[in-house]
Amino acid sequence: MEQYWSGSALNENKGMVDNLQRYGIITSRKVGEVMETIDRALFVPGGLQPYVDSPMPIGYNATISAPHMHATCLQLLEKNLQPGMRALDVGSGTGYLTGCFALMVGPQGRAVGVEHIPELVSFSIENIKKSAAALPLKDGSLSVHCCDGRQGWPDFAPYEAIHVGAAAPEIPQPLIDQLKPGGRMVIPVGNIFQDLKVVDKNSDGSISIRTETSVRYVPLTSREAQLRG
Repeated sequence: MEQYWSGSALNENKGMVDNLQRYGIITSRKVGEVMETIDRALFVPGGLQPYVDSPMPIGYNATISAPHMHATCLQLLEKNLQPGMRALDVGSGTGYLTGCFALMVGPQGRAVGVEHIPELVSFSIENIKKSAAALPLKDGSLSVHCCDGRQGWPDFAPYEAIHVGAAAPEIPQPLIDQLKPGGRMVIPVGNIFQDLKVVDKNSDGSISIRTETSVRYVPLTSREAQLRG
């Protein structure tokens, strides 16, 4: 929806993070460090300007979110991405945010990406291998799986953090089920008009939902519907 800067003057990842801090999007030291460590250019297809504050097409009617959206989601989930915690990235696309999660939860934690386009799963694994998240991929604390993200990934549930990178008409029940008590999910909800929802599961298993901001994401749908566009 918003764009905080444009143009091609930025030619390095640190400049992008500096801008996010200048505009007050990143206020957390940890989020700044992680976004500085994982170079966005390694996850954006060649020929595109990786450090502009804009979503970018990655093929298959999918996009990589704008940097300010990645920063916003990392900030909203930071307390649920502490070392040793488990995080699920639904619609993991390029693997960028999954890589960020892996650095935040560390080797004792678990970062899981799920993506239903097999070519994007392969693309994301190659991207991660080139990045600062290569070691977690190698040691098994980061993994990416090909499946329908609306079903989550029960094998490593429950998760302290769940991020959904596509808009659902409503919050999928399997994702609520896989959220740990005390856990938080960030998910865009809506069809034409979408809101970024923050879903907190309370210690008694009840759910609290609030709206963070208006957003525009591609739909969380079946592989067939996505490829049809």
